[in-house]
Amino acid sequence: MKNIVIIFACLITAASIAAPAPGEPAPDFRLQDQNSQWHSLEDYSGKWVVLYFYPKDDTPGCTTEACAFRDDIFAFRKMGITILGVSLDDVASHVEFAEKHSLPFPLLSDADADVSKAYGVYRDRGVMQYAKRETFVINPNGRVARHYADVKPEEHSRELQADLAELIGGGS
Repeated sequence: MKNIVIIFACLITAASIAAPAPGEPAPDFRLQDQNSQWHSLEDYSGKWVVLYFYPKDDTPGCTTEACAFRDDIFAFRKMGITILGVSLDDVASHVEFAEKHSLPFPLLSDADADVSKAYGVYRDRGVMQYAKRETFVINPNGRVARHYADVKPEEHSRELQADLAELIGGGS
């Protein structure tokens, strides 16, 4: 009987907070990056932001995704897009990961998981807690324009560029 209760509790934890839907205000945050600088959503008012959550620094899928953003950074910058990565890893881990892969964008440490919970991506599997790989496009008014719940690391950067060109061109 204990096993059933534990499994049920994990399911409740995973599903208890829904992700903000397109059109809703994006939850604010205040997080530190790999350079010890603080970032809040308010800092990006008037700008398009790609806020991508990922499970763990320097793991295969997370590295693939981060390096694709790195390789495409000039295309994003040309479109006026800011890329922000978020995981539960601490600042020291982000320093190593960013330096090892020459990542030219902030990696934000959500070590207490408050932001991951607010965005509905926090997962607690008992011995392992992480942010699920999901992405939110936030428009210049601070509202969620798109939510990607099913992210394929190899394709995501290009998918975002195409969708952002449509969103920005359409004035959303």
